[in-house]
This record gives sequence, structure tokens and C-alpha cells, in this order.
Amino acid sequence: MTSSAKYLAARALLTAAGLAISVLATAQTAPVPPLAPATVEPERIILNLTNDPQHEMAVTWRSAAGSAAGKVQFAISEPGPNFVSRTTEVAAKTEALTLDVQEQTGFQATYNSVVLTGLKPATRYVYRVGDGANWSEWFQFSTAGKPGDKFTFIYLGDAQNNIKEHWSRVLREALREDSKASFMLHAGDLINRHASDREWGEWFSAGGFIHAQTPSIMTPGNHEYGRPIDDTGARLSPQWRAQYTLPENGPEGRDKLKETAFYVDYQGVRVISIDAPLLHGDEAERTAQVQWLDKILANNPNDWTIISLHFPLYSSEPDRDNPRVREALKPLIDKYKVDLLLQGHDHGYARGAAPTARSKQSPKDDATVYVVSVAGPKMYAVADLDWVDRKASHTQLFQVLTVEGKALNYKAFTANGELYDAFSLTKDAKGRKTRKDLKPATPELWVPGKKPAKTGDLSQ
Repeated sequence: MTSSAKYLAARALLTAAGLAISVLATAQTAPVPPLAPATVEPERIILNLTNDPQHEMAVTWRSAAGSAAGKVQFAISEPGPNFVSRTTEVAAKTEALTLDVQEQTGFQATYNSVVLTGLKPATRYVYRVGDGANWSEWFQFSTAGKPGDKFTFIYLGDAQNNIKEHWSRVLREALREDSKASFMLHAGDLINRHASDREWGEWFSAGGFIHAQTPSIMTPGNHEYGRPIDDTGARLSPQWRAQYTLPENGPEGRDKLKETAFYVDYQGVRVISIDAPLLHGDEAERTAQVQWLDKILANNPNDWTIISLHFPLYSSEPDRDNPRVREALKPLIDKYKVDLLLQGHDHGYARGAAPTARSKQSPKDDATVYVVSVAGPKMYAVADLDWVDRKASHTQLFQVLTVEGKALNYKAFTANGELYDAFSLTKDAKGRKTRKDLKPATPELWVPGKKPAKTGDLSQ
């Protein structure tokens, strides 16, 4: 289906539901503004978690092509400015990036990245980035504490379209709700066109200083790939590995899965990123991911296991089913009793517990909870499904998760800050879960209506 046809179908759906149009498609006829050059001042500064968040933090930023080599200065934070006399300076790894894609051929920038090591656990640090002459402001971050310590993180579904205009509101409302979140988790389709530097610029602009003070981990979606996902030549965005510094503990020897399939152990929680697009086309990458996932689930010392991936194992709309993903992952999810799946792609909200191999009914206790959510303004219909306990359509959401020891609390909020969905999970001494659903006062924001046209195209 063409972009115009998708927009018209969405417009018809929302008009029939009596709602204002919230699906905002990129206008194909709009003039393309000139691409802003990278500056000598540090820009697009972002923190990423490593696989040792107690003792490390990764920082990445961009500057103009040909800029001097990057540096990071950091120190333990203090109440006043005297920390500047006690900073440590480390050199950055510098990478020149030239884009060779439509509308931006020949665009160049310099990316700088550093993994700060030897940090103290549960400690507040201050840092800035630059080249010795051009410096950013000072930012702060905290390292992880010990397993079982209380922490929160924010989970966001697709941003994808009209990012600066509409996704920024959701991200900033999430920060208002939980200004001390330990990290943010992005479930793919951060942008719409995989190599569009304008769209990546919107994503960084929408987050602004948030990216530089609250670490992120992200999993790729189909829109981070430049060719159909069932094509073995599918190419990851050239900006992905340049602008993010993510863990490299994924399947060994698989370059395509570098910094897309990985895990982070954070205070008793193992958060796993699965490269869902590469479960579709390339059989070698599919097999490597499944074998790797089996290994890291079997050898997992944490109390909690969360998997983040873009394509839902159970869609909020049956016409968008992902059987290849489910066939690859569901046996392992059931075998190891994974606690929670945080997903995107379907541009709606659905939360529930799907049947296991041992039960034809959706169990409540000791079951994996599956969530699909969307943070951006692009909306699809949501079906009335047996496995779903709470759903929403035409609604932008963010989620705040709190973990402390053997208790996990989940809250989903709408873009205007209303609590929409909530549940808690607790584990006994044997690791068996009990789930308690909380009943927010907000009525269900779900509009039954015409389903989106079938496309059979998982690239949407």
C-alpha cells in the first residue's frame, strides 16, 4: 500500500470513529528543507547503558566533519563547582560518517564515542564532551546499584512520525512523571526512513538534554532497516552504530547483530534486545539469535527477565500477525518463564498474558505478560482479542516500570499524563509469579471500528 493510500485509509477510519485525525503521514509533495550541517559544537549527545552499568557508562555525540578529536571530562558530582579541578579526561573514538542516500548524498559528520570505565556503583557523576576548544554544558548521570535495589525505567513504543512535533510531548511528560528514571527503553521504529538525517535530528531534538542525562537502550524496528525485512540484503541505518554505543555481548561472530541483539543486567533485571527484523529474512541470523537467547536465558542470575523487541509475538491486530517471530521465540519464552515482553510496531496498545504450551487459556499467574504500545502519533486499529486485558486505540502512551527485589510494578500513562493501565508482579522464594491487575479510573480508550486494510507487508 502506498503512503497516500495508508493515509487515506487511516483518515477514513478515524473520521468514522468521530475522532480528530491523529495519523500524520509524511507529505510526499512537501518541499524538502535543506539538510542542516553538523556543527563544531557538540550535538546529539546521548548516554547508553553498557553490559556493566555499575562501573561503566557510554556517551556518544556528533560534531562537524573534520572536527578535532573528541574528549570527555568527568568527575564525581559535588554540591558546587569545585569538581572541575578533579576531572579526568579521556579521548574519544572518532568515526567519520558520509551518507550516500536520497536527498542527503555526500552529507558528512564526525561521531565520537567513549565508554567511561572504572566508575563506582550507585554514584552520581558529572561530565561534558567536546574537543578541547568547543565544549558542551555539564551533564549528570548515576551508575547502577546492587541487585535488588529499587529503580525505575521508562518504556516507549514507536516514535516514527512527526517526531519533534508530537513524540516530544510524550517523552517530556514521561520525564515529568519520573524525573529520576534510571534509563529509557525504546522498542524500535525510532524514525520512519532508516537513513534520514532530518528524522534522526528530530529524534535527538525532541529529547534534547534528556538523552544526555538519562541513559537509553534501544532495539531496532523495521524502519531502522533500509530494505524489506525479508530480504537478506536488508541494511541497518548507517547512523545506528555511529550515534549509539550499545553492548556488544550478542551472538558471537554475527556482525549484522552487533549492537542490535544484546543484553543489560541492571539491579536484578536482565533486559534483552532482540533484533526482530533479522528474525524474518536471514536464516543464519535467525538461528544465531535463537541459540544465543537460549544460552543467556539458561544462564541468568537475575530475578527478572524482560525482552524488548519490535515485532509483537501477539499483535493488537490479527491482520498484522508475526508467526515467524512467535515460532522462533515463544518456545524459549515459555521454557524459561520470561516475565515481560515490551514491544512496538502495531501503533496501538494491548496488554495481557498469552496462552502457553501447557494451557489453551490465558493464565493470570506465573505467566509472561505481553505489552504492545505506541508513543508517536501514527495510529492503527486495535482488535478485541481474548488474550488482552487492557487495550487502547488512537492513544499515545508511555510506561513507567518500578523494580525492587522480587516486586515489579508497571504503569502506563497517556500522553496527557493520565494513568491508563497498571499491574504488579511479585515472586515467591521459588520464583513463581503472582500478578495483580490494578483498575485505573480512566475508561478504556478503545474505539471499535473498521480494521485497517490488509497489506501482508511487515514493512509498515
